[in-house]
Amino acid sequence: MTIQELEATCKQVRRDIINMTADAGSGHPGGSLSVTEILVALYFSKMHIDPKNPKDPGRDRLVLSKGHATPGLYGVLGRRGYFPVEEFHHFRQLHSPLQGHPDMIKCPGVDASTGSLGQGASIATGMALGARHNGNPCHVYAVLGDGECQEGLIWEASMAAAHYRLDNLTFVLDNNGLQIDGSNEQVMSLGDIHAKFAAFGFNVIEVKDGNDIRQVLDALNQPAQAGKPTCIICHTVKGKGVSYMENQFSWHGKAPNEEQRAQALKELEA
Repeated sequence: MTIQELEATCKQVRRDIINMTADAGSGHPGGSLSVTEILVALYFSKMHIDPKNPKDPGRDRLVLSKGHATPGLYGVLGRRGYFPVEEFHHFRQLHSPLQGHPDMIKCPGVDASTGSLGQGASIATGMALGARHNGNPCHVYAVLGDGECQEGLIWEASMAAAHYRLDNLTFVLDNNGLQIDGSNEQVMSLGDIHAKFAAFGFNVIEVKDGNDIRQVLDALNQPAQAGKPTCIICHTVKGKGVSYMENQFSWHGKAPNEEQRAQALKELEA
């Protein structure tokens, strides 16, 4: 896909995020809008996958460690062809494959059931270690939230990933600066997150604008360093693309009403 096609896909996924959360009357739009370019870049350009064969043993894997951002993940999976986009209307409904947190049993294309923050990093580390033991050439990606990095599990996984020299593992950090109760600095400062991952033994890449898909792709396409896991820190905007949601932590886990939906869709069409 061209950059223009990828950007158009991001815009469509953002509309899907707004519609899914508005239809359900619940969900997490803020962090889904911030992570859109990351997910589109991975599923539409970078990852070796086949939506017609979602269980292909040789496929690349993605673990959505920030599991509440399912509106963004489902938007990407649906537009990529893993399931009919009509399923979007059933988001967060009983028995729907599109649950509030990703369910690998119910939803095609989901590689790990997540939701308890921090666990996705460990799951991905285990996947990467298992792939290497089995001689599987796949690459494993884990999409993390910055507030999530306040969990000790992230750092235990990081220590293991570096110890086992997992250069088939990439963490992509959605660094939007906000979490459910306020800013990261207010709740629990992360300090120098670049220096922290580097100290744990990661090859660290920073993306100044994680909502610019060109910059995201440039980072994803950098060759891995032998014997080192990679962490890509993407500086993003929570609620990106919707004026009244941007940089507002109150939209972490709140759905738009009908008036707000109309305004958001109008802005995303502009």
